[in-house]
Amino acid sequence: MSTFDTVVRLIYLVVAGLLVLGLHLMNSPVTARNGERLSAAGMTGAVLTTVAVIVHESSIDATGWSVLAAGALVGSALGFRFARTVPMTAMPQLVSLFNAVGGGAAAVVGVSEFLRVAGVGTSVHAPLHTIIATVLDLLIGGVTFTGSLVAAGKLQGTISGQPLVFPGARVVTISLSAVVLAGFGLLLAGIGGLPVLMVIAAASLILGLTMVLPIGGADMPVVISLLNAFTGTAVAMAGFVIDNTLLIIAGALVGASGAILTKLMADAMNRSIPKIIAGGFGTGDAQAAVSGGGDASVREVSADDVAIQLAYASKVIVVPGYGLAAAQAQHEVRDLTKLLEDRGVEVSYAIHPVAGRMPGHMNVLLAEASVPYDQLKEMEEINPDFPRADVALVVGANDVVNPAAREPGNAISGMPILDVDKAQSVIVIKRSMGHGYAGLDNPLYTDPKTGMFFADAKAGLAEITAAVKSLVGQAA
Repeated sequence: MSTFDTVVRLIYLVVAGLLVLGLHLMNSPVTARNGERLSAAGMTGAVLTTVAVIVHESSIDATGWSVLAAGALVGSALGFRFARTVPMTAMPQLVSLFNAVGGGAAAVVGVSEFLRVAGVGTSVHAPLHTIIATVLDLLIGGVTFTGSLVAAGKLQGTISGQPLVFPGARVVTISLSAVVLAGFGLLLAGIGGLPVLMVIAAASLILGLTMVLPIGGADMPVVISLLNAFTGTAVAMAGFVIDNTLLIIAGALVGASGAILTKLMADAMNRSIPKIIAGGFGTGDAQAAVSGGGDASVREVSADDVAIQLAYASKVIVVPGYGLAAAQAQHEVRDLTKLLEDRGVEVSYAIHPVAGRMPGHMNVLLAEASVPYDQLKEMEEINPDFPRADVALVVGANDVVNPAAREPGNAISGMPILDVDKAQSVIVIKRSMGHGYAGLDNPLYTDPKTGMFFADAKAGLAEITAAVKSLVGQAA
């Protein structure tokens, strides 16, 4: 081994260490920023080292360098623009698009290397491990590409968030899986080559559609996490194909962490991952009627009513949901809670694992508004505190606070929820009595101790904050 190869291996080892440490630091909101910086530094080192290897080996010509430069410039420009302009409300869609790009790129890299080794003819002359890794890379990458595009479309609203099922969908899925297995068998037998790879690619792309289209919007946080795991796995497979240790390590880290997160989120919903993939909320369970919803009467309150309850409370728990993100009201809720804290009110935030549209959506949103990390309480930690809370302030949350989850026979039966209905008083800020993703009425809204403040979250919170200030001024 030459000195250059030794240095490259050492740099890759350091980069792998930075990625592992960065991922570890992302485990907590307090250290997540440093984790991102370390991971970014590691990836920058990996890219620069790879470029140095290409230069050292003189493995590409001027055309190749032009393509690399163009790709780097366009990708960097787009990444910078997205990071600067995409609002937090659209971050789940952006993550889905990144998953699609990552899975698709990994598949292209794997196929390109396979064709370089085996040739573009109909006969196959490639090692067994290369064939296996290529087929897995193409399958997982293809499913991730189209599946992530569908997920982004559902989140953006360009595709219906309702489960989309067509007659014979399961037969199509099984048939496509059989096509992939048959193609794999042909490649192992040394026949087929490029035509078989194209058939496997087409089947994989369609599988991504048939897998995600039947899943309802309520399950999208879990789907995004699962597709993220798929992306990492596809990248790792590409690493095996091109024999790049660092790519294997990076992909395995993403795949493993995504898989763990997916399992944790599925557990938080009390649902199995196979059941989510098989259909999602509202696809197969009989929809039992939920008492207390629909046309039952609600108690509507004004901003002044809410201000009085909040200003004279001892303990307030804020429950954020996607409505908070959609209204971009994170700064308004922070202004309100800061005002309450100045009056000596104990404030905390109840974070449900699947609130919002992606894992950690509420944590990231509130961190952007400089909400202290120690006030963000996970479901298991905060639920025992609800009976001691004078007011639970629900801002745009629906399914994650729906007591119907405790009743059998509906789409969210058995899903752990935030015990908002156990607080002494409940205030819900919503624009209307509309349903959540699961399409169920929410008995919480018609509970006698619940006051409904119908308003956009941003405008409503600002109005409540003004009312609290006015009340405090009068008291002074």
